[in-house]
Amino acid sequence: MAPDRIRVVALGGCGGMGQFAVRTAVGFDFVDEIVIADRDDQRAREFAERCGPKTRPVGVDVLDETALAKLLEGADVVMTTVGPYYRFGLPVLRAAIRAGCHYLDINDDWEPTLEMLELDEEAKKAGITAVIGMGASPGLSNLLAVKAMNELDSVDALITGWGTGGHDEELSEKPGEGGTLRAATEHWIHQLTGKIRVRRDGEFKDATAFEEVPVHYPGVGLVTTHTVGHPEPITLPLFRPEIRNSSNVMNMPSYVIEPLRWVAGRVDAGKVSIDEATDQVNDILMGGAGWGKLLLSRLGRRMFVHYLLASRKKIPYIASLFAYAAGTKDGKPRRVGTRLSAAPFGGMKQETMGGITGVPLATALAMFSKGKVDRKGVFAPEGAIDPDAFLDELAPLCTPGKKNAEELVEVSISE
Repeated sequence: MAPDRIRVVALGGCGGMGQFAVRTAVGFDFVDEIVIADRDDQRAREFAERCGPKTRPVGVDVLDETALAKLLEGADVVMTTVGPYYRFGLPVLRAAIRAGCHYLDINDDWEPTLEMLELDEEAKKAGITAVIGMGASPGLSNLLAVKAMNELDSVDALITGWGTGGHDEELSEKPGEGGTLRAATEHWIHQLTGKIRVRRDGEFKDATAFEEVPVHYPGVGLVTTHTVGHPEPITLPLFRPEIRNSSNVMNMPSYVIEPLRWVAGRVDAGKVSIDEATDQVNDILMGGAGWGKLLLSRLGRRMFVHYLLASRKKIPYIASLFAYAAGTKDGKPRRVGTRLSAAPFGGMKQETMGGITGVPLATALAMFSKGKVDRKGVFAPEGAIDPDAFLDELAPLCTPGKKNAEELVEVSISE
């Protein structure tokens, strides 16, 4: 039975992603208290003052499992947006299990996803529900994928994707107060280097990022996308084992892809660290540099040259967030695409990712409080959450607001 009122611990709740989850959750009637916990206790205190009397700040190091477990004792749910998850995901989940506290996160790294799923039995014994990767991608992307697959009798290929599409350019977001997206950029660089995991010919295989993947999206046409490491190609085939091929892709122009390819190559060659590459990308691609610095930096010059080349031709885009499934229906080949017609605070632009990531996390909290997420164990979103019920909850929180899942999701089907 779901609790009438709940106490929430928001780890990283004043950060670039977490603040949107907290701002949404603080308005829920069923939330009794939100503890905003951050390593920077001053920033946590300042943000809690802006959020009102339901919130309380606490300073904590998430790698101190004893202190963290103590903080989680007595809490009903922990929402953690502390990334990157290849560093922080597993220890926080272990602390939640130890404290008997339900767990929600926005984990977007495939390596810790596998490790965290292995704690399923421990979570069941502790009587807790843990949903990992309930943000934009993974999260909304998984649920869009399930909706696409539900239009088919059998699924051969499944793609989840995100990027700088033009589908929702008119949406806008109020910028966040405080916090940064550095962890998101670090995750991005990490998942563009080394090995990534994909589904190929019915098996999980190691691959490299930036492989070209053509997507014949219904109503858009042929779009060239590029692979990036993510949990969806692992968890979705576990959910639907008949999937033979699955990737997570970037739907981005060459002036983003090619500079990123160069940066990733330098990391793989040992010329720069992931930390150094993260600072470089944040400074250039995320708007921190002026034109002078842009043109003086090697990364900036590459970006500028590819921008000039790309501006000479129109490149088709799918959407900021989408899923694509290919298979059969009634014995005939069919392709299905699903994408959002609106999104929380403006979509997947890098500077506005906080809304489309943090608001779905808070929506999962609402689902939990209403008893709509009640399976015990560790799950990816598709294993614990009904897509339509979730999207019904999310729809009114989008810009522009939508009534329900049917209005929020555009389904395109090839005939």
